[in-house]
Amino acid sequence: MQNKITREDIAKKISKEFGIPYTLAYKKIKKIIMCLSESFFENLSIPSLGTFIIKEKKSRIGRNPKSKEEFVISSRKVISFKKSKKLVL
Repeated sequence: MQNKITREDIAKKISKEFGIPYTLAYKKIKKIIMCLSESFFENLSIPSLGTFIIKEKKSRIGRNPKSKEEFVISSRKVISFKKSKKLVL
C-alpha cells in the first residue's frame, strides 16, 4: 500500500517545524506546487528529491454511489511523484 502525503500534511509539518501559522504554510506550499505544475512540459526531475511525472488518464464511466447514476469522467492529465533513492525520509 502506498502512503500519500497531502498539501495539508506538508503545511502542518512546516508550520510546526518553523513556528509559522498553518494558513501561511499552506499558501506557500500551494504556490510552490502551482509554480512546479506550470513549468511541466514533460517530466521534471529534481536531483536527490525525485521525479514528477505527467500521466494521461483516459475518460471512463463513473457512478454516484448514493443514486447509482452513471456519468462520464473526462480524460485528464495528473501529476505523479516518484522519490529518488537518495531521498531519506
